[in-house]
Formats: sequence, C-alpha cells, structure tokens
Amino acid sequence: MKAVNIYLNFEGNTEEAFNFYKSIFGGEFMGGVMRFRDFPPMAGMEDMPPLKEDEKDLVGHVSLPMTEQATLMGTDITSNMPEKLIVGNNVQITLEADSVTEAERLFGKLSEGGRVVMPLNEMFWAEKYGACIDKFGIHWQINYTGDKAAG
Repeated sequence: MKAVNIYLNFEGNTEEAFNFYKSIFGGEFMGGVMRFRDFPPMAGMEDMPPLKEDEKDLVGHVSLPMTEQATLMGTDITSNMPEKLIVGNNVQITLEADSVTEAERLFGKLSEGGRVVMPLNEMFWAEKYGACIDKFGIHWQINYTGDKAAG
C-alpha cells in the first residue's frame, strides 16, 4: 500500500472547511481548488443530470497534503450526484501527534467552534488522547502515544 488518504464530502462549504484545515496543518492545496465547471467531460457520466448553475463554482476536488503519506481530500456533494450527503460518525480521522504540545494544539484548534466528545487526557494506551467534532461535523481523534508505545 502506497498511502492512505482521507476523503471528505461537504454540502457546499468544502472550500471553507479546507481553508480551516489548511490554517491548522499548513501546506498548500495540490493543484489548487478545482471547481465543477473546470471538470472535463468524463466517460460513464453522460447519463447524469446537468449541474445547476449555482453548483458549477462549488469544489469538485481539493487535496491538502498532511504528511508525506497522508492527504486530506474533499468535494462538495451536488444535487445531480446519486448519493446524498449524510453527516454522521461514519468518518473519523485519527492523528498521531509528535508531542504533547502538538496534541494540545491540534485538539484545541479542531475542537474550536465544534464539540468535545472526549477531553484530551491520559489513557492506558496514550499519554494524551481526545476526540472532538469540528465545526463542519467531521469527527477527529487526537492521539499522542509517547512513552506508552513501548508497552
């Protein structure tokens, strides 16, 4: 396996969400932000209903590298897509921090404007672990194993 990437779907606010994530993780969007109006015709999509005019400027694809092995990607769900967006706990992203300080920073930023599910505390497997739902409805787990990794 070369990499594991995380793909998030939003209902019209992908760009806002990804600018938020970029402010936390840094980096640049790979290839910029691609709008639906910029997509070339795609094989197998000829039978899909056309996009509504107000959906053409929504985000068709955006990628934000988080590490050399992980990229956060996303899109806006449009009215012509066969599946509708359901915000829930079906996606959780776990971040393994490099230090207690980084775990505290990530947890603080991601939970800001959202909801803390489990406060950042010591656990039997980790020096720090916490879970939150950010202001966009995405579920995050922050983990710093630290010295407990040895067992």
